[in-house]
Amino acid sequence: MNRKVIYSLLGILSLGAAGVLQAQMPMGETEKAVAAQEHQWLQSQKTNNAEMLAPLLAEKFINTDKDGKVTNRTQTLADAKGVHWISVEYENLEVAVYGDAAIATGAFMGKGTDSKGKPLDELERFTDTWVKMPGGKWQCVASHGSTVKK
Repeated sequence: MNRKVIYSLLGILSLGAAGVLQAQMPMGETEKAVAAQEHQWLQSQKTNNAEMLAPLLAEKFINTDKDGKVTNRTQTLADAKGVHWISVEYENLEVAVYGDAAIATGAFMGKGTDSKGKPLDELERFTDTWVKMPGGKWQCVASHGSTVKK
């Protein structure tokens, strides 16, 4: 084998090993802080209290929902006020930190009604992008949800 191939293989093996080690490491302080913000978001849904969600979302927050609808912070909070959840929970919440940014992923399960009284039975995978703001506070700048086929 030539040197280029050997170095390429070593690089790939190193990246794979780093990924395995990261998956086995316990959550650090930053991961815990972002996970706590995610749980506050879930609590806002459990209690149908959109005011709990407001401080978590950055001013330029963008949400892309499961239907591809894009909303800003104001629209997202208005939508949250209109939904009435009966039950909500997360599964497999994971947080990966990259300096002053973090990505939270997981599954969301919820049952309730939308603003028009239409029943909701949601199972979604979500990806939330968090940024550490200049004052040190973590806020979500983008969220995306995708329906999991049942």
